[in-house]
Amino acid sequence: MIRRMFSRCATTLSAVSPEDQAVVDEFRAMLAAVRNPKPWTPGRAQDVAVRVGPFIERGRPRPGDDHGTDQIAVALVHPDTHHAAGHLHGHQLGYTDRGWLRCQTTGILGTWQPAYALLSHAAANLPLPDDVGMTPAHYGVHVEARRSDGTGNTLLRLGPYTQTWLASRDADRLTTELQGRAATVVPGFTITATSAPFDFDDRDNYSNPYRTDVTELLAAALVGANV
Repeated sequence: MIRRMFSRCATTLSAVSPEDQAVVDEFRAMLAAVRNPKPWTPGRAQDVAVRVGPFIERGRPRPGDDHGTDQIAVALVHPDTHHAAGHLHGHQLGYTDRGWLRCQTTGILGTWQPAYALLSHAAANLPLPDDVGMTPAHYGVHVEARRSDGTGNTLLRLGPYTQTWLASRDADRLTTELQGRAATVVPGFTITATSAPFDFDDRDNYSNPYRTDVTELLAAALVGANV
């Protein structure tokens, strides 16, 4: 009788429902993805798995800004992006409120795999924290007048740019415009135009580069220069 009882228990314990088996398979896939991440290569427009505290989130690189080897621009998106339910859930948990962020490539685990979804804030039904460890990925151009001793002023701030190549393009345009005329416009100063991070705390002092030609903004800044 005892043998029959243990036999029945063993049979019952070995029977796994399809639902339970799916959970087990999903968990095993997650472990495999963590242990064997798929390498991420810059410039291929691939979603990446990024660490946000103890969680792993899906980062979508900004088109044109995924070529950096040290830093790229990403948006944190819900793991089920492309699905209506995922979009709604992502909005509820703060995924859609972040905008583009500066992501250090050292924080990239690898190319995004669906199995990572179990390790996201969304899977735990938790909102993204206020501090995700990444700053806003906007860029600016600063035109500066400097004396030989390094003192001087910033004559013009342009921004925000949403892509690094746009900021670099305008910095190059302004550098070309400045060549040969800086000494006569502001004698005793070296004037340079360089791309730089956009300073949100000083955003009121920036000129929007998309509303006016940047060379016109530069000309106005040089005329009114008071260094």
